[in-house]
Parts: sequence; C-alpha cells; structure tokens
Amino acid sequence: MAKPLISDRLWARIQPLLPPPTPKPRGGRPPIPDRAALTGIVFVLRTGLPWEYLPQEMGCGSGMTCWRRLRDWHQAGLWDKLHQVLLDQLGRGGHLDWSRAAADSASVRAKGGGLKTGRNPTDRGKLGSKHHLLVERQGIPLAPPVLSAANVHDSQVLDQLMDSVIPIKQAQGRPRKRPAKLHADKGYDYPRCRKACRRRGIKDRIARKGIESSQRLGRYRWVVERTLAWLHQLRRLMVRYERRDDIHEALLTLGSALIVWNFVVRFC
Repeated sequence: MAKPLISDRLWARIQPLLPPPTPKPRGGRPPIPDRAALTGIVFVLRTGLPWEYLPQEMGCGSGMTCWRRLRDWHQAGLWDKLHQVLLDQLGRGGHLDWSRAAADSASVRAKGGGLKTGRNPTDRGKLGSKHHLLVERQGIPLAPPVLSAANVHDSQVLDQLMDSVIPIKQAQGRPRKRPAKLHADKGYDYPRCRKACRRRGIKDRIARKGIESSQRLGRYRWVVERTLAWLHQLRRLMVRYERRDDIHEALLTLGSALIVWNFVVRFC
C-alpha cells in the first residue's frame, strides 16, 4: 500500500492551524475536504506536475481548487505557523543545536518571470530566483527560506535572513533566535555582513577571500548545502514555474516545513 502524502500525525499538527472555512450563503456544492486539497498540493510540490494535470482519481479536486487553497492558506499565514509550531516542538525537546548555524543560497530557473526574478550571472543571464536558507548545526531550517532575484548578491540578504528567525521555544529559559556562530562562504566576506553578525551578538565564521584554503571551506557549512538539496528534491522547487512570487514562496515555505517535519519524526 502506498505511503500517504499527509500522515495522520502530520495532519494532527496542521488541522488546528487551518483558518475557518468561508461561509457560502448561496449554498452550492460542498467544498473539497481540506486534507484532500492539501494532499493535492503536496503531490504537485513533490512531483512538479502542472496544476491542471493533477489526477482526478486522487480525489483532491481540480488543480485550480488546490491552487486556490494554497493561495488562501498562504495569505492566512498557515505555512509560516506550521513551520514555527514544528520548530517549537523541536526546541522544547532540546533537539535544536544553537552552537553554530550556516547560511547559503541556491539559484533556480524562473521559466515565466515575475517578481523577484533577475538575470542569473551564473546561468548565462537567464531569468532566475534565489532561495536563501539559514540552518542550525544539524541542518534544520531555523526559518522559511527567503526568496530573491537571482542577481541579488547573497551578502545583501543576510540581514533579512537572520531577522526572519522568530524566537523558538526552548526546553528551559526564554525563546531563542540567535545562534552562537554563523558559518558562511566567501560570498558573505564583506564588512557589512560581519557588522550584521556583531550587532546581533553572533560570532562570524565567514570564509575570507584569498586567505582561507578551499579544502576546509565546507567543514561546517555542508549541512546547509544538504538541506538546500533536500529542498530541491521537491520538483516544483527545482524550477520556478509560478509567475506569482507569493505562490512560489508558499510552496517554498511548505517544502521547508516538510523538512522540519522529517526531523520531528526522527527526534520526537
């Protein structure tokens, strides 16, 4: 029997976060159940299938129905809430390692253009976007990825990336949002990045251009590259098909939450 895309345990986390249904005074057909619509969304996210090709035999409704739920739930903040709830669960269990964090980004093609796209200097000037990610020592995303145009330099997004971490509950003491150290590659080797770390009480471990050997550059940063690889195993995120940046951000945040969920299953 095939493994369900939305397990009972995961659905138990998501259901309380769902916004109340919109009343329909004029009646009409009953709406597709939320769990079925979410299954359709995750199916598209994992397979990369166009929305209009969502198999009807799955019982998830049409692709447009799932697309609308994705949009509406994103506007209601569902994906951000889910990400935070799962991080809080890991934090309360003492499963987050704040001793060091790592930041990096990865570029993806943007087939249809749209906001937060730009000419990618590493891909012959083709339109693309960037996924910026901050993870703790084990590779758990500390916040949903930040989306930017492909021609935005990594160093310009570091402030936003660090500030995107919402205080996470801990087993003891107050909620925490700052790691002790931040590891990053030479793309962040700028005075503004080091000052941004110092302002937040974070020790910077940024590789220095022309000084540090490339043989040891990935000693602590490989975890963020691995998490970005996990994120792009979700085929809908390998290439940005959505012209609307909010729809792509919704899928990006949901994909990151699913990675956090895998750690919840592992540790909790």
